[in-house]
Amino acid sequence: MAERMVVIGGDAAGMSAASQARRRRSVDDLEIIAIERSGWVSYSACGEPYYVAGYIDPLERLVARSPEVFAQMGIEVRIRHEATAIDLDHRKVAVTALDSGERAELGFDTLMIGTGARPLRPPIKGAHLPGVFGLHTLDDAVMLRTAAEAGPGNAVVVGGGYVGLEAAEAFHSRGWKVTVLTSGEAVLDRTLDPDLGLQVVAAMEHMGIRVVTGTRVECINGLERVESVGCDDETHPAEVVVLGLGFRPESSLAGGAGIGLGPTGAISVDDRQRTDADGVWAGGDCAEAAHRLTGEPVNFHLGTVANKAGRVAGINIGGGDARFPGVLGTAITKVCDLEISSTGLRPADAIAAGFDVVVGDAHGTTAAGYWPTAAPMTIRVVAERVGGRILGAQVVGGRGAGKRIDVFATAIWNEMTADELAWADLAYAPPFSGVWDLIHIAARRASLQTS
Repeated sequence: MAERMVVIGGDAAGMSAASQARRRRSVDDLEIIAIERSGWVSYSACGEPYYVAGYIDPLERLVARSPEVFAQMGIEVRIRHEATAIDLDHRKVAVTALDSGERAELGFDTLMIGTGARPLRPPIKGAHLPGVFGLHTLDDAVMLRTAAEAGPGNAVVVGGGYVGLEAAEAFHSRGWKVTVLTSGEAVLDRTLDPDLGLQVVAAMEHMGIRVVTGTRVECINGLERVESVGCDDETHPAEVVVLGLGFRPESSLAGGAGIGLGPTGAISVDDRQRTDADGVWAGGDCAEAAHRLTGEPVNFHLGTVANKAGRVAGINIGGGDARFPGVLGTAITKVCDLEISSTGLRPADAIAAGFDVVVGDAHGTTAAGYWPTAAPMTIRVVAERVGGRILGAQVVGGRGAGKRIDVFATAIWNEMTADELAWADLAYAPPFSGVWDLIHIAARRASLQTS
């Protein structure tokens, strides 16, 4: 009789694990059933803002595999089903069919938890009003695009993180008057140093996107639908409000079953993606990973991490031996033509982790200075004072700037020093960089301060 693998969560980590396990174990050996509470599986949440903007059409382009395709692989997917409890003693998952309300119990031999993250929703008066949206699922994206297409008008985005900035671009590109409200002193305050975040603010203001920093939204106003945002002296008119206040790991189901959670509030796993419960695995936004530089548990909500973690879990469930090598938190986004990226540790983070660091800054352009489309760019490199090992980098600049972060991520991954990177044989042609890329210059400036 075949063993049964139950997957809770039908997106990146869960379905990557299911696919890898199926490649290694036949239908006769392993039955796989995936439970997903939305109507979609294997979709790109990262592509949602660009669907709202109208850059991507139709919506199905964001879906990698349908339930029908998974069925052909021997993986049963039950959409619009929600796992409500896990019973480790009896090896069962309680499941509710959301459309019919029917409840059932699903036995398992192996359990993969990929429940993702939930949007942070602090108590804001009026957040229930029509015209107030989140941006988490594909259904959210459909509703928000419908609202965007009904404009233009006034759009207020609450939150200055990745989702907030990408939502701001989506509405700005459609001709809306956009205001971004953030409680931090700048935007992207969890990934950029404040002065670089202020560079992004200045660029957004130049584009015509208003950014209000240091403000905490406590109420959204309106009668039958949203009309404005703000309780203080200054209110902001709005026909649409987008809440982009960040996410928290969706680990309550696991925690309620007695599965161990780590200091981040996410599910604690080892480097094979095993939890502390026998036969239970986890990965993605709901689970922790080890930071490659500090060794400490972290919880990054990145599609890259989720897909890799799911792959590791699936290989191991399938009988292989894969290890998750850790994360750096490498991330990238854009606002219109401005590209922003980061990897590793910021200076303050590195100091807090016990490193003695130096910082190398370089200001230049994305291409040779005389090239017609050359745009301003800033690169910051963080390195250890003794030895010069690179610990982190941040990039802010025009088109062509952002993916330079991959050079730094590769350098950090392989423990390169700033001096080694300063002499790296990088490609050059005037449309792409100066003869000394700004990567070289920033690395050299950090290297000169090391011993």
